[in-house]
Amino acid sequence: MGDDRDAISSANLAYLTALHEQWLEDPETIDPTFAGLFSTLGHSLSPISTSEEGNSLRDTSSRDAALRYAYRQRGHFIADLDPLGLAQNPEPEDLNPAGANPALRAALRRAYCGTLAVEFMHIQSTEQRDWWIERFENSPDTSPAPHDFILQALTDAEGFEAFCQKRFKAMRRFGLEGGESLVVALRAILEHAATDEAASISIGMPHRGRLNVMANVLHKPFEAIFNEFRGGSFKPEDIGGSGDVKYHLGTATTIDRNGHQIRLSLLPNPSHLEAINPVVLGRIRADQDQNTNPRHHHRQRTTRDDKHLGVLVHGDAAFSGQGVVYETLMLSQLAGYRTGGTLHLIINNQIGFTTVPEDNFSGTRGTDIAKAIEAPILHVNGDDPEAVFRAATLAYEWRKAFSSDIVLDIVCYRRFGHNETDEPAFTQPTMVRAIRTRPSVRRLYADSLVQRNLSTDASIEQRWEDTQNILERAFSAAPEYRPDPSEWLDTPQNPTRLEDEPERIQPMTGVPLNRLLLAAEGLSTIPEGMNIHPRLARQITARGETIAAGKPLDWASCEALAFGTLSMDGHPVRLSGQDSRRGTFSQRHAVLIDQETGREETPLANLAPHQAPLHFWNSPLSEYAVLGFEYGYSLGNPDALVVWEAQFGDFVNGAQIILDQFVASGETKWLRTSGLVLLLPHGHEGGGPEHSSARPERILQLCAENNLRVCNISTPANYFHALRRQIARRCRKPLIVFTPKSLLRHKETVSPLDDMGPQTRFNPVLADPDYTPNATRIILCTGKVYYDLLAERRRVQNTKTALIRLEQLYPFPSRELQQELAQYPQLQEVIWCQEEPENNGAWHFVDRRIERVLTEMDLPVQRPAYVGRPGTASPATGLTQLHNWQQDNLVQTAIGGG
Repeated sequence: MGDDRDAISSANLAYLTALHEQWLEDPETIDPTFAGLFSTLGHSLSPISTSEEGNSLRDTSSRDAALRYAYRQRGHFIADLDPLGLAQNPEPEDLNPAGANPALRAALRRAYCGTLAVEFMHIQSTEQRDWWIERFENSPDTSPAPHDFILQALTDAEGFEAFCQKRFKAMRRFGLEGGESLVVALRAILEHAATDEAASISIGMPHRGRLNVMANVLHKPFEAIFNEFRGGSFKPEDIGGSGDVKYHLGTATTIDRNGHQIRLSLLPNPSHLEAINPVVLGRIRADQDQNTNPRHHHRQRTTRDDKHLGVLVHGDAAFSGQGVVYETLMLSQLAGYRTGGTLHLIINNQIGFTTVPEDNFSGTRGTDIAKAIEAPILHVNGDDPEAVFRAATLAYEWRKAFSSDIVLDIVCYRRFGHNETDEPAFTQPTMVRAIRTRPSVRRLYADSLVQRNLSTDASIEQRWEDTQNILERAFSAAPEYRPDPSEWLDTPQNPTRLEDEPERIQPMTGVPLNRLLLAAEGLSTIPEGMNIHPRLARQITARGETIAAGKPLDWASCEALAFGTLSMDGHPVRLSGQDSRRGTFSQRHAVLIDQETGREETPLANLAPHQAPLHFWNSPLSEYAVLGFEYGYSLGNPDALVVWEAQFGDFVNGAQIILDQFVASGETKWLRTSGLVLLLPHGHEGGGPEHSSARPERILQLCAENNLRVCNISTPANYFHALRRQIARRCRKPLIVFTPKSLLRHKETVSPLDDMGPQTRFNPVLADPDYTPNATRIILCTGKVYYDLLAERRRVQNTKTALIRLEQLYPFPSRELQQELAQYPQLQEVIWCQEEPENNGAWHFVDRRIERVLTEMDLPVQRPAYVGRPGTASPATGLTQLHNWQQDNLVQTAIGGG
């Protein structure tokens, strides 16, 4: 600021005003020194007024300008934010400089250093900075607080916790004591959203205060919660599942406000507290996309959708410590993921379990990560519920005005420890002493209302007794409570989606040839007027010639036919992943780009006049948040085909938490069904330790209770049917496909159109196309290794060995495998051959299942033998010669001589 001060000091007020007006007209026309200063000050040179002084304080000196800048930048450091009064923040020197205008300094302190503070100077937009200056300096909120509204929210919040502490004293509930103002904030947001006739609010939050929010914001019956405390089932007995602890569960309700209904959903989440963040956003985007004109080009989609709002509640330690928080924030303004802004509410306990802030994050505040996306940050003292109400209102208005994220940091405390059975004094004795002598926020607020003659002790006490009586009646009725399944569903799901058809029923997923040809024409035609890359143009032309000649189609073509026909059938298609529009291996080219203008076209999105939306999105370099987002999207629109593709299969390691906690177990824990598809490129082709393996062994280990469909497919037609089966089957199950790399262009990995025509479907087991009934040895395999085995069998002209492919590994196709094995009456030997090391791949998953099939058939051979790489610590070698030797050795061992 030094140069700025010198520049301004040398100018009189008239000159400064004229220069400022010139800057407003065209910032490029004035000296950069002044331009930089005006950029920080905003559109007004007199942005503060005070009623006490009775006049407008004009910024007529460099000293005043510097003071104003200092308070906007650092006033939050000395704000009254800690209810316990333990924070010792030294005052920055530039907030109290020598010779400062005392009236201006007092006004700025009132604006920025009270129980509500704001960080906004990191925002680059002058319009957005002016928005905050206007609200904190020029037009501070002077409207009376809704005292009754706030008092009732605090009474409900504290009343619930006090009742639970009395009735369930030795049980964990992760109560909200010390942070009851969260209910004030959430109810304020709900009322504003209802006034704007929003359609839904989706909430994600951790343990702390979750039961309270369920009860007092989403109106989950008290009887249901108390029944769960007593050990009752969270679901009807006629719906299977393992269930989950009560403070992980979700709930949903519809609330009526003056005839307008708004759907509230609290999504279930595991103990990986922040993992729910992207899931919530994906859930919201699904709602928003269903309300968007499907003919709008994806780059023209509005960034605003006020009808569906996301609220994420965080713990302070988790917000600063969990990487998925940044990954989720980073999605906020990306075309394929934006939801019009998210409201982030932090329950800032000022402690992370037992870890103090000094050991919890690097930087100034735990909220600093939000500055990376230029989100404003409001800090508010949780013991000032009126300030919390104002902060929630500002947060809602910001999101409505700018369709971007905002953080509301509610600084509070935990009255008890990490949970109610914990002893926090072991590690934080000073904080615990301050908490034990401090009245609750409800008590403090009630006393202030009495002092201001806004209420009476008698009415406050009566309000408390009424709340406790309601809870007592619910407690008495809890043993007889019978839950309604809809209480745990965030959308009105069709109950049949919770019931799976018998696995032996494979629905017909073929398509009439005329519709296949219509889709094929779209993917083999260059849009009119487009100048696309010459190599790609030749590829598209060759595809058209292949279709015209009736020749078989490759993997990418059959995938495109599945996407296109589903879209024409009325089912939206969404594919996202790192470089998925082109495809990691340059195989897909779903979006064409004009080489001269940059214009984009998605040919498959323009096949028919009334087809459903079809979008391909290049994701950021994220797996955790993006997979969570797509999982949430699949929950929000079960009629859409939602696909996430890893750049390489091993990249799914970065999203293992989502795979473990949501994709594999969401149905059995929470009754949430998802049809999400994961495409994981896989195959040992000399690509080194990482990019060879999608770690199928890890995914197969998660398989139980018919929770997943796991496939390693070897023909394009079967892949086509697997994708269409996701929609054709009545139930919804996640599908994991280990997709090929070299097979994308393998001359034998092709399928004719007839294999996708009427009366065709997915085949979980593929017979040997060169069937010979006198074969004595059968090799069972899955995926790419089949083609290596086939080549070796041809080379040595072995007629005694048959190759049977397991296209689906889970649910294990026992019946279909029996049918194929029965075709070989002279069978003497069964081999399982894989290219993965023995401790990887499918071997340890299929060996006993194959054994059961052989035993049930009473065949001469009872167990399969293993042929493949020996067990290794690394999934693949990085040495090309060693890889080739290993691959040759395993296929030669499996096939044997002629």
